[in-house]
Amino acid sequence: MPWPLWRPLARRGLRLLGRVLAGAVVVGLAPVLALATLGGLATLITTPAVLLGAALGVFAAILFLGLLLILPRPAARLPRWLRAVVVLGVETLVVWQVAAATLGPLESPPPLPPVAGQRMWDLPTGSRLAYVATTPKRPRGLPPVVVLHGGPGRADLDGDSAFFGALAADGHPVYVYDQLGAGRSARLSDPGEYGLTRDLDDLEAIRLRLRADRLVLVGHAEGALLASAYLARHPDRVDRLVLSSPAGLHAPPTGAVLTRLDAAQNRRLALSLLHPRVLTASTLLQVNPATARSVVGDAELDARLDAYHRLLLPALRCAGGAAPATSTGAYANLVRRPIPPWIREGITGSRVPALIIKGSCDYQSWSSAADYRTLLPGARLVYLRQAGHDAYRDRPGPYLAAVRAFLAGRPLEPYTGDLPPPDFEGPP
Repeated sequence: MPWPLWRPLARRGLRLLGRVLAGAVVVGLAPVLALATLGGLATLITTPAVLLGAALGVFAAILFLGLLLILPRPAARLPRWLRAVVVLGVETLVVWQVAAATLGPLESPPPLPPVAGQRMWDLPTGSRLAYVATTPKRPRGLPPVVVLHGGPGRADLDGDSAFFGALAADGHPVYVYDQLGAGRSARLSDPGEYGLTRDLDDLEAIRLRLRADRLVLVGHAEGALLASAYLARHPDRVDRLVLSSPAGLHAPPTGAVLTRLDAAQNRRLALSLLHPRVLTASTLLQVNPATARSVVGDAELDARLDAYHRLLLPALRCAGGAAPATSTGAYANLVRRPIPPWIREGITGSRVPALIIKGSCDYQSWSSAADYRTLLPGARLVYLRQAGHDAYRDRPGPYLAAVRAFLAGRPLEPYTGDLPPPDFEGPP
């Protein structure tokens, strides 16, 4: 067929392709604009029904426009109502599914049963915290060991108390607790009140409750950041410091965890976070945390974040080892927690003895641990091969031996190199 005869068909095909692409862009914008509407209205309105109704209305309207672009007008020989039936049918199906997923609560597990030896602290800060105390059979007057879990909000009261309770055999009273908003501790009605300041106030209240002049702090990941902040605020109240896979004093590099996952694992992670209920809670949390919690409750969001962390296990651990039975406080974890510069300034030059433990496949950067070693002149770094982010779970024997030697003042074999070891798998 001569080219002049093809021109009308080519132009029609290009117009059709342009409409489909434009429609696809508009359809893709529907959830984005719906979430933007949700966040914008949440600064003015706190009624969940109004917020969700407005967001779903915007989603439905934008989706409808996109579908009209994607589906061209039917040829003259086809009834025009056919297009309307298809568009309305697809619109109804999609909006119904999205509305059901947004409005229907996720599965909420029953409350966590108490662990052996669990008690509760009712602190003057207003926090109610679950803890387990392990007392030595032969007290020696040593400072108590207080264990600070990571996450923030990633608590394992049962496993951590069983593991770190072994330090009581050396004469230290050992206290493991779930921080506010995590595990078996109380939740706040306004998640915006979670944060470093509240955690520091709780830790100081715990010291006063224990009637201890000084504490030995064992902090894991973000718990190490909390321990460092406590040292900066109360330099005369810390006897020794153990920083396990410490979170950095600066914001972590984006995607540091995901680099250790394959494409299929990353896809499952993304899908777990793209659930409409999770997106709703995350959006509201940025502008109105109390409303976020009224729309999506603690239990269902905790369960969703726990499932997300189970998907992350390949990135958190080296080969082998049992999976930790953690219970994550979702709102305590997701609320924005900027790292204040006064932590770094406060610990610089501190002579408090410090032990830094770093695993060979920790997703936290090597420079994070090296930074603490530089700032704390009395710090020593112990490197554990075949240990991941949760080094005390991957290599419990060597980990506990290093902590015991450090607390007893016995010699250690620290890693002294400035550069990470050749077998280190994490970010530099």
